[in-house]
Amino acid sequence: MRIADINIRKENLALTRPYAISYKTVDSVENVIVELHLENGVIGYGAANPSKYVVGKDVDDTYNRLRVDELGWLKNEKISQFPHLLDQVYTAFEDDAGVKVALDVALHDAFTKLLDIPLVAFYGQKIQSLPTSVTIGIMGIEETLAEAKEYLDGGFKVLKVKLGKELKEDIERLKALRIEYGGKPVIRIDANQGWSKAETMDFFQYTSDLDIELVEQPVKADQIGQLCDLPEQFKELIAADESLVNEQDAMSLAQTPHPAGIFNIKLMKCGGVREAKRIARVAEQSGIALMWGCNDESIISITAALHAALSSFNTKYLDLDGSFDLAKDVVKGGFVLKDGYLSLSDKPGLGVFA
Repeated sequence: MRIADINIRKENLALTRPYAISYKTVDSVENVIVELHLENGVIGYGAANPSKYVVGKDVDDTYNRLRVDELGWLKNEKISQFPHLLDQVYTAFEDDAGVKVALDVALHDAFTKLLDIPLVAFYGQKIQSLPTSVTIGIMGIEETLAEAKEYLDGGFKVLKVKLGKELKEDIERLKALRIEYGGKPVIRIDANQGWSKAETMDFFQYTSDLDIELVEQPVKADQIGQLCDLPEQFKELIAADESLVNEQDAMSLAQTPHPAGIFNIKLMKCGGVREAKRIARVAEQSGIALMWGCNDESIISITAALHAALSSFNTKYLDLDGSFDLAKDVVKGGFVLKDGYLSLSDKPGLGVFA
């Protein structure tokens, strides 16, 4: 079965809930959408929304490169040559995570749809379901408590609170959450590279009674090595995010002593499912837990990340809420959300459809 046509477009997806992180406010997002049309009418969907702040390329870069390339070399190729086609993509676009992930996901979707199996079955499902965190941006205490209530009332069990502006204010927000809601929610935090090593240490000491599940990327990406001499009980709670882009980063971070006990894998950083699975293997061999994160993305790529996550032994945390606040999406189906838990349908491929 050959690839008959390839459609590429850019979609502007408004957010129903704008939010702030330590370096910007976000109220709408664009995604590049790729459709691989097979001869039999099967469509493989891919999507990309890379962050220039992390990988040096954004949606416009991804869209423009795809349009210039036109992907004529991919047309008429047999989808049964799936591994070879992935190799070609990763070679041709080695320096462009956005292009890689859009094509990687579309190829995975088309190939496993043709096999008539879910993508997770292709890699071997290891986990049936896990709770996902939902994100509370940087805001005041009252707004934080109100948004937390909305999420908890909606069945979510895990809150990820964005911090990183001023440490004292950060800690006050977390204390207010515990006073208001007790031990009911699991609380994770994301400092978005907003602290120094000393502030990271202070945070752990000042919040020892708040039962914080993990701390995502507390220091600048290139400074994470400074955390290697932190006490082990603190390092095991640190998730490397911006410091972990690809397999090479994973191998470096896995060296003993490692600065983080958790790897946060995002398809938009590493370039797709294939590279994500390679990072997952490095983590498994090193006894490092996996967290699967996202940007503001279509259901397409969020679901692809979930397939990869649930086919990895050492997946412990999901942070795949990037499509929840989209005012519209370009597909239906995909993941199943129930009481804050994410699982997968038994539909072929990603289980998404127009």
